[in-house]
Amino acid sequence: MTVKLSQAALKQMPQNVGVPRYDQANLKAGIVHFGIGNFHRAHQAVYLDELFNGGSDHEWAIVGAGVLPSDETMRQKLSDQDWLTTVVEQDSGHRITHITASMIDYLEPADTEATISRLADPTIRIVSMTITEGGYFIDPASGVFNPKHPAIVADAANIKSPKTVFGLILAGLMRRRDEGTEPFTVMSCDNIPGNGHVTSDAVSGLAALIDPGLAKWVKDNVAFPNSMVDRITPATTDRERQMLATDFGVEDNWPVFCEPFKQWVLEDHFPTGRPALEKVGVTFVKDVAPYELMKIRILNGGHAAIAYPAALMDIHFVHEAMEEPLIRDFLTKLERDEIIPVLPPVPGMPFDEYFDLIVRRFSNPKIGDTIQRLCQDGSNRQPKFILPTTADRLKAGKSITGLALVSALWCRFCAGTTDTGKPTNYLDASAERLKVEALKAKDDPKAFLAMSDIFGEVGTAPTFVETFTRHLRTLWDKGTRETLTLYLQGKL
Repeated sequence: MTVKLSQAALKQMPQNVGVPRYDQANLKAGIVHFGIGNFHRAHQAVYLDELFNGGSDHEWAIVGAGVLPSDETMRQKLSDQDWLTTVVEQDSGHRITHITASMIDYLEPADTEATISRLADPTIRIVSMTITEGGYFIDPASGVFNPKHPAIVADAANIKSPKTVFGLILAGLMRRRDEGTEPFTVMSCDNIPGNGHVTSDAVSGLAALIDPGLAKWVKDNVAFPNSMVDRITPATTDRERQMLATDFGVEDNWPVFCEPFKQWVLEDHFPTGRPALEKVGVTFVKDVAPYELMKIRILNGGHAAIAYPAALMDIHFVHEAMEEPLIRDFLTKLERDEIIPVLPPVPGMPFDEYFDLIVRRFSNPKIGDTIQRLCQDGSNRQPKFILPTTADRLKAGKSITGLALVSALWCRFCAGTTDTGKPTNYLDASAERLKVEALKAKDDPKAFLAMSDIFGEVGTAPTFVETFTRHLRTLWDKGTRETLTLYLQGKL
């Protein structure tokens, strides 16, 4: 028999399920968060839950917000269970299940006025977001905000009823300015280099389309701290719902399964205050950049490296990919030979130890993270996680053999079939375009590299073009397995 998750059912939970040690009814909102997905609920919401369990900072509860149809779906699922979430942390020798109650409300995405009003509320002092790498309206190759995007242009023309996250944030800031309320801090929790700077560019860039003076006010008065966030968190399917019900007796509309490891490094720049997250393991620093670069290039770059060969070899789970010697050895050689050597040092964090930790995390058989999840949104992830390292090595005159192979594997994947002919179904805003160019590239590899908004100057660098071309032709002629073998033997 299972217990349906709700506030009233907390006292009925099985003994092996942790419940909040605080009363959700006594919490007060201090944060509005855009993008209530699995990662947020396994990361920021868990840190706050741990802080609240310690008996402090109960005025920093979360109010959810969003702009997409999927946000409304999540809102309805969580509303049905009083905004509670069951979090299952597990690896080979560790499994802990607990319920978080750090969110106390979720604004209807369709109710723009209600969202702006809540943003203008003086009790809201932080607005945070996990809207994915593709949600920032930036040019993939340059990383620069694109003020000509139709959604941004539309918000600039009607800022009183915006449709984007940045339009809502700006509308909330404008109302606070008009009412004499201090601006809230805007905190990105997405995997983007310099995510605070990128967010500042988006908000001030939108403001500049409305009034240059407004843009200057944003830059002079609003804080955008940089951050590095980390926790491997797969998507939820019926598999996870059934596991929770069978193994723990809890019925949750949208539980979160994740690894035990989590990390959060934050620039300590919160003019209107912040929760004491250092009490629960958050690292506050003056400069997040070295930590962020390490994580994005070693972990996220590592995910990108194993995703496409695994998909082409019809491997379903990430831990299964790590059990394949060709993929595991490819990742190790790529990281140690090309990625790690061009990273600046990080205080107290030897890269070899960090990479060993990443290998153990990728190899965790209990997570159920899928290769399909890692393959999605490549048009945004490649320019952020792989191509910057390629650019650094090209500038230094160093080999890019492995990195060019990652790009060639992505191109081969985008062509639409695995090595055995199965379809490579994936989610990407540019999926149709990628497939068209990838199929052209079978005969003319330069066709794929001609997507300058993705590859930038890397796509025209003679060394990269030649190496990519050679690798792509080998993949088509010999297949993924033989190509990886040649790379590991130094014959590619």
